[in-house]
Amino acid sequence: MLNLNAASVKEKANEWSAVKVALPKFDWQEMSDYTHQHPVWVHFGAGNIFRGFIACLQQNLLNEGLAKSGIIAADTFDYDIIDKIYTPHNHMTLNVTLNADGTTSREIIASIAEGLRADSTDAAQMSRLKEIFVNPELQMVSFTITEKGYALGNMAGELMPVVAADMQDGPAKARHAMSMVTALMWERYQACKAPIALVSMDNCSHNGEKLQNSVLAIAKAWKENGFVDEGFLAYLSDEKQVSFPWSMIDKITPRPHQMVQDSLTADGIADMEPIVTGKNTFIAPFVNAERPQYLVVEDKFPNGRPALEKAGVYLTDRDTVNNTEKMKVTTCLNPLHTAMSVFGCMLGYTLICEEMKDSDIVALIKRLGYVEGLPVVVDPKILSPKAFIDEVVEQRLPNPFMPDAPQRIATDTSQKVGIRFGETIKSYLAAGKPVTDLISVPLALAGWLRYLLAVDDNGQPMEVSSDPMKEELQAKLAGIVVGKPETYNGQLKEILSNAVIFGTDLVKAGLADKIEAMFCDMLAGNGAVRATLQKYLA
Repeated sequence: MLNLNAASVKEKANEWSAVKVALPKFDWQEMSDYTHQHPVWVHFGAGNIFRGFIACLQQNLLNEGLAKSGIIAADTFDYDIIDKIYTPHNHMTLNVTLNADGTTSREIIASIAEGLRADSTDAAQMSRLKEIFVNPELQMVSFTITEKGYALGNMAGELMPVVAADMQDGPAKARHAMSMVTALMWERYQACKAPIALVSMDNCSHNGEKLQNSVLAIAKAWKENGFVDEGFLAYLSDEKQVSFPWSMIDKITPRPHQMVQDSLTADGIADMEPIVTGKNTFIAPFVNAERPQYLVVEDKFPNGRPALEKAGVYLTDRDTVNNTEKMKVTTCLNPLHTAMSVFGCMLGYTLICEEMKDSDIVALIKRLGYVEGLPVVVDPKILSPKAFIDEVVEQRLPNPFMPDAPQRIATDTSQKVGIRFGETIKSYLAAGKPVTDLISVPLALAGWLRYLLAVDDNGQPMEVSSDPMKEELQAKLAGIVVGKPETYNGQLKEILSNAVIFGTDLVKAGLADKIEAMFCDMLAGNGAVRATLQKYLA
């Protein structure tokens, strides 16, 4: 049997090669020892997007002799990932690329030198983190902690209890991710005041700004409560000392799939079983992910950086990062994903790739991207919007080995529609284009509202994915019955006029009537959802 660890990689190279697993071209122990003394890169958020994408970037540089130091991974939320996935395997990951032609590629990613629990109650782990942060050689700290990881308050604007407690208790007892990072930056400031870049690589708009605002908010509270000095605020506020580059990331890394686990086990690779952590994370020693990937980063690193451009990262200015993110999120990928997911759930699909065999769904997303999106797309210049959509429609979404589910994509849709569809609507309004010419955008919105009724296109009960506004929105839709269009009495009006949800008041914009008509068409009875797609997309 083959075991995923440094000794096996070193001693059984031929056996790994026999089952078509590419091995690192460097010695993991040597890299780890060097990194311990010369840390360059710390990453918070030890999950799949990090292991299956970001860690691979440094692996490429290490393989080519363009770097000596690896990455130090830390987690502020789910310590089981470190204890049960990282530590037993010398922090290595078996990365399985799911190619669009149905083949897979395997590689052991060994660029992670350490895995640490960022836990203020664990003296040994915190001592090591502080040792790393006070080292002037440290160049960057990156993050994939999800958009929620930067939030200090709830939707009502109130501080989360843990954040309020952190602000009162000071750096020594930091618990929230943003408090932890700020506490470690306080250590760096006191020790050496060396420059550094804090780089959010999360899939959210203006991610660097979100990170910066949260860190400064914690620091200001600590200043007011007497834990830090004014110089610390000046240090964090000077981007020549501490920068917060913006970035755009794109790579689908779904949860570990049984078919991938089975193929690895069949080839004699041991202990590939996923676990469910105490924080309910489903994770395995392997990562399965698509091949296409994009990372665009604002090139603002006051203490230098790894040669990321030689690993395929686009290093550019803030405007280009912002435009690339807008292109992806508002036109070329995310709107297509959301639209097909809500309809896919109602039509009984459990895999995105299977939806791409449905001509009605394909017609919806092609019109959404090519016909309605491209005329108002923000062109970042470094990537072609049309080529990006081509790759999405022709390779990424149909990939049969991408075990991604519409039910996962449909999560938190109320938090997404304002960006994924609202920006196109606003662009049409700004350009003086009649929004009533839009078909797929209002159809997607009507489909989402029909989806919230929790009844599929066969009239059967259907689970609606989690969403912070689910109960509130479903309460507003109360009384509407699938199969009885007459039960609709204008219940959508209040929702459609909510500019917080959609980015604009759709009633005032003149699009509400069209959405209501499409919604009512989908209430006609069994098969009405599909019939509505065909009616408007014929």
